[in-house]
Amino acid sequence: MTDEPAIEARDLSLTFETGDGPVHALKDVTLSIGKGDFVSFIGPSGCGKTTFLRCVAALEEPTGGTLTVNGMSPDEARRARAYGYVFQAAGLYPWRTIAGNVRLPLEIMGFSRAEMEERIERVLDLVDLQGFGRKYPWQLSGGMQQRASIARALAFDADILLMDEPFGALDEIVRDRLNEELLSLWSRTGKTIGFVTHSIPEAVYLSTRIVVMSPRPGRITDVIESPLPRERPLDIRDSREFIEVAHRVREGLRAGHGDVL
Repeated sequence: MTDEPAIEARDLSLTFETGDGPVHALKDVTLSIGKGDFVSFIGPSGCGKTTFLRCVAALEEPTGGTLTVNGMSPDEARRARAYGYVFQAAGLYPWRTIAGNVRLPLEIMGFSRAEMEERIERVLDLVDLQGFGRKYPWQLSGGMQQRASIARALAFDADILLMDEPFGALDEIVRDRLNEELLSLWSRTGKTIGFVTHSIPEAVYLSTRIVVMSPRPGRITDVIESPLPRERPLDIRDSREFIEVAHRVREGLRAGHGDVL
């Protein structure tokens, strides 16, 4: 890691003006995410988890405070292609093959044909979709489609990967498998990952740090440093350390209805 954080927010706030009055989505959020960290955001629906990610990705404009991404403004980071974004739904174009979907951002960015093909092959291998490049999305399971979405976000080799509850719609068995694969991918690439989830076990299993957020207005109630080793088999979820961290996350979610940090 370097001294400069990958993502840094100071007193970040975002208020939406609506016909029913202002909606305070984020309030005074201060957070620093180091390069190479895997940080999960957890909290009740409407607490600002996704809103924070969308601010990082320059999809929403904060109304207060400061936010930098790799030392740049979010809009500068977007133009510099500093991050890839994985949404809740895979969002694959059904008329394009899997390789064609992964190729799309590379086409927009003007990569040469040879470089596009090399990158497509490499990222499909990273997400264990070798041999599926000529398939169409409807020919793949939901879990495989989500892996293809991750491959598309990885194709242009951004330093930061933003993931908005990408496995929330999948069954538990598939979710466990993809959690294992995501940890392996993170270990191999060293990317900074910001991950939104509603699942306490998922947040604890994946993260180096867990950011617990309160109900609206979204504020941070706790930031938990994980004591777990970077290499984590699924059965680590039965360990005393895992259970203790999960308990602290649960307590932080309860505390969100009272005082905050």
